Amino acid sequence: MSVVTGNIEPRICVCCLGYVGLPLARLFAQKYQTIGFDTNEKRVEKIMQGVDDNKELSSEQLSSVISNKYLTCTSDIEAIKGANTYIIAAPTPVNKDNTPDLEPLLEATRTVGKVLSKGDVVIYESTVYPGVTEEECVPILEEVSTLKYNEDFFVGYSPERINPGDKEHTVETICKVTSGSTPETADYVDALYKSVVVGGTHKAPSIRVAEASKIIENAQRDVNIAFMNELAKIFNAMDIDTQDVIEAAATKWNFIKMTPGLVGGHCISVDPYYLIQKAQVYGVMPHIMQASRRLNESMGNYVAQRVITLMNRRGILVRGAKILLLGITFKENCPDIRNTKVVDIYSALKEYTDDICIYDPWANEAEVMKVYGIKIEKRLPEGEAFDAIVHAVSHKEFQSLDYASLRRQSCILYDVKGTLPRGIIDGRL
Repeated sequence: MSVVTGNIEPRICVCCLGYVGLPLARLFAQKYQTIGFDTNEKRVEKIMQGVDDNKELSSEQLSSVISNKYLTCTSDIEAIKGANTYIIAAPTPVNKDNTPDLEPLLEATRTVGKVLSKGDVVIYESTVYPGVTEEECVPILEEVSTLKYNEDFFVGYSPERINPGDKEHTVETICKVTSGSTPETADYVDALYKSVVVGGTHKAPSIRVAEASKIIENAQRDVNIAFMNELAKIFNAMDIDTQDVIEAAATKWNFIKMTPGLVGGHCISVDPYYLIQKAQVYGVMPHIMQASRRLNESMGNYVAQRVITLMNRRGILVRGAKILLLGITFKENCPDIRNTKVVDIYSALKEYTDDICIYDPWANEAEVMKVYGIKIEKRLPEGEAFDAIVHAVSHKEFQSLDYASLRRQSCILYDVKGTLPRGIIDGRL
């Protein structure tokens, strides 16, 4: 018997309890008996105490499903053997040379393979290039479990669409793309997600189509932002305010309004590399995506050079200057520091001064030190004034700061995000 045939009630295990996995586990636990699995024992312990360090879920949201025992989280592989539907939400980063790093995904696959039984379904949520699920993951499941694909076990793919820090487009409200390795599996996966999400589902005709749909979502945004960043460079050189240009152009009915900015995080700045590499395997050189990645990767250093230029124009000595960086996370109101481009701003400015203070009330101090070797402040230093202030991340706490008190007599306030009042800034991206 199998959950695919409808003979058995779904018993769900969500593997990897990060930004994607934990909200997903909590969602399924509102309807089904669900177990969350993660090798990080400290993470599991905190979750069971009702604490999500990623701040995606409140303690109330977690406690509501933990207290009624519909959600249990564990690091013990023996505890997940009773599941029949395994959902893998492993991260898919890139290596230092920007080639795909599938090892976290493959390791999670090996783990599931050890507990897989006949009739079980494995659903992948990780962002990958087309073919990874069936060409890379399925053979591991077969080898480790000694079961046969599409006879003894089945596979689905439903790409994650989590936007860290976004409390509007949450996993239960968005439309979920679904797919399966057989028509019956596709129907099961689609019905499973449809039973818990209010945003509906879209059943793709194949797993490869579903994989491709996910990766172009972020590649498209990367290309669009790269175009706006290129415009910002052009208009800055012409001494024209880019935001003013965008506001004027946006009065046309078919203009797509976007803004320049830093592209960090675990999605837009990473996912295109997966498709870039796979495209070249098929003899296609993805010039636009490659150029977009190069341009967006350069923007942290570009911002630093703009700040230095403005300081020089104001007669502020850059060497040894006292600089305040507001924010180090990759986006506002979120503790996620993965691939943040604020670090590039910091590194470029550090060539001129060691007196740089980074204030971020959202980021974890120990994590920033471990990943980047940079000390940050969780509170704004009292009574200090600066030669330059870079508003790098638009945390809500930064909107009400008394910027006048933070500025020395000659001071540059540069607004990367373009959200501060025009009258108090000296430059913006």
